[in-house]
Amino acid sequence: MRLPQLRQRLRDLGAAPCHEGRVLGAWVQGRSLDTRRRRAEDFLPLAVREELPGFFAELNGLARVHSEHPGEDGSARMLVQLADGQTVESVLLPRDGVCVSTQVGCAVGCVFCMTGRAGLLRQLTSAEIVAQVVLARSRRPVKKVVFMGMGEPAHNLDNVLEAIELLGIEGGIGHKNLVFSTVGDRRVFERLPQSMVKPALALSLHTTDAALRRRLLPRAPEIAPAELVELGEAYARRTGYPIQYQWTLLEGINDSEAELDGIARLLAGKYAVMNLIPYNRVEGGGDPGDGFRRPSWERAAGMARRLHRRGVLTKLRHSAGQDVEGGCGQLRARALGVAAIIG
Repeated sequence: MRLPQLRQRLRDLGAAPCHEGRVLGAWVQGRSLDTRRRRAEDFLPLAVREELPGFFAELNGLARVHSEHPGEDGSARMLVQLADGQTVESVLLPRDGVCVSTQVGCAVGCVFCMTGRAGLLRQLTSAEIVAQVVLARSRRPVKKVVFMGMGEPAHNLDNVLEAIELLGIEGGIGHKNLVFSTVGDRRVFERLPQSMVKPALALSLHTTDAALRRRLLPRAPEIAPAELVELGEAYARRTGYPIQYQWTLLEGINDSEAELDGIARLLAGKYAVMNLIPYNRVEGGGDPGDGFRRPSWERAAGMARRLHRRGVLTKLRHSAGQDVEGGCGQLRARALGVAAIIG
């Protein structure tokens, strides 16, 4: 179920564009169609009003909470069940944010990520992507949406851009608070500038060494780190939003002096923020990595300070919900493992 299809169903019932926006806005914002000044029956066509109970019931069935795991940092990781029984992960973030998934599985195969181990199972529709935001809003306010959960948004570009447009127009979310996260794909840099709603961009860099990047992200597009930064910089200057670079810190792999030099060379003076994220290792098994380790917090903090001194705005981040062992893909993997044992 894609959002253009939902709009067409409303049109077929006699809805004008203003009616479509009102109905879909009520769904995504979790509010009544009635206002202080006007009731729905005063402006919606009768056929639309008669269809709405079933229409909203169908939308609410797109995504349901299978399990929820609150973290000590104020986050909560949710395993979300879709209408066909597949599951994805969403994360309620501190400070009114939510991280949503765009695919069931992922084709990029990052070696340190659990999601890609099973490959790509299917794309999420634009309505399923938005349904995760609706689900989050039923639990707490949402003012920021990060497309950084399971999947590679660039591999599901049409559906993700449809979701972004609805959230940025009828959904009441500021465009700079819609964050499109990608390993880097030239199609992204072609399509996003043409979109009505231009989201902020987060690029998964992880290394400045092209050969190492091919090993860590084996099925990512062949874009050298320097070119990726230049493409990101052009988008940042065009939109006025700094690029967020994601760097999963792996001890002994991408925390070297050479990498610090490479980051400073590529990002000093750029309209960018470097996010250092220590690797989220799962104790007690189920780790996707082959001996990957998280560097000490002291070492990670030292790297952030040194990058600051070299002109790179750097933030050291915890992955939300680390205390519940909820790195992306891990909740789903554990649930599938339990189901296999029970079955």
